[in-house]
Amino acid sequence: MAEPYQAPSRPTDLRAATRSGPGRALIAVYALFALAATARSAVQLATKFDKAPLAYLLSALAAVIYIVATVCFARGSRTSRRVAVVSCTVELVGVLAVGTASVLDKAAFPDATVWSMFGDGYGYVPVVLPILGLLWLRRSGRSQTLGSPA
Repeated sequence: MAEPYQAPSRPTDLRAATRSGPGRALIAVYALFALAATARSAVQLATKFDKAPLAYLLSALAAVIYIVATVCFARGSRTSRRVAVVSCTVELVGVLAVGTASVLDKAAFPDATVWSMFGDGYGYVPVVLPILGLLWLRRSGRSQTLGSPA
């Protein structure tokens, strides 16, 4: 007699859910942005803070958010998933607010931030990344719930 069909197994470990499949690419992109934003803001703050303090402080804030998100996606625990949701949400609000402000008042940002013009200097990845992060957290959380025994 033939075995009944069983759907492919899903990660039963919540930690594995955020680090599997597309989660790996997401972690890599977040890590790259964490490194780039940290280096850029450190140089800007150290060498020309008086030129555009708001822009450079926003770049530093973006760097911190990228670092937190990277660590949270990599850890994948219940608490780190919650912190990742908050990080991605703050990131999305930030990039939308700074992007809109930089379009409406270019003088407010004499030097670009990671989030200026919705991240056009970075191929618009800064505006897409938090959306993908939130979608992945939702999908991987649902996969874990669906894959757990009843």
